[in-house]
Amino acid sequence: MPAAGTLAVYAGASVVITLIPGPAVLYIVTRAMDHGRRGGVASALGVNLGILVHVAFAVLGLSVVLASSAAAFNVVKYVGAAYLIYVGVRRLLDREEVPTADAVPVRSRRRLFSQGIVVSILNPKLALFFVAFLPQFVDRAHGNVRLQLLVFGLIFEAIALITDSSYALLAGTVGRALRNRKSYARAERYVAGGIYIALGAAAAATGSSRKA
Repeated sequence: MPAAGTLAVYAGASVVITLIPGPAVLYIVTRAMDHGRRGGVASALGVNLGILVHVAFAVLGLSVVLASSAAAFNVVKYVGAAYLIYVGVRRLLDREEVPTADAVPVRSRRRLFSQGIVVSILNPKLALFFVAFLPQFVDRAHGNVRLQLLVFGLIFEAIALITDSSYALLAGTVGRALRNRKSYARAERYVAGGIYIALGAAAAATGSSRKA
């Protein structure tokens, strides 16, 4: 097991990293403003389950394979980018009114949860992050390396789940207030769809694993 001091430093670094809004947070915030707090939390849970998959990849050494192969990295990157763009286009074309506040049906929450998983798993930058970040805190003198990687990964996941859910709850509350404004209600579909498409385009524009 890692030393207590190392765990404390790692936890502090993880808090700082997860509090900095990135593409995943922007995705969750947009979902929350579009579908309310419950929809946002469902998206956050899905994204974080995807993070657990990346933690497992890192522990098993599969993330290194992805990071070292430009071809594999780019395949995952472009598939993930295409999926985000698809979600955005679908939102733009969807003329049905999104359920307000927290009245999102269970079926819709399940869909948001599933989409969060897909978006997270198809983000190769997460694999690169864990390959670069976790080993910095591993000390072979403190036992099994894979066990240490697992502990660090689970700590990061727990912190990310808390911060992402907090962002979702806050954004859902703001979104509910904004829906009372007719101008926002009319533009909501275009704002949300545009953000998803922008996230997909940004993901596609990032460099290969050799440049990351």
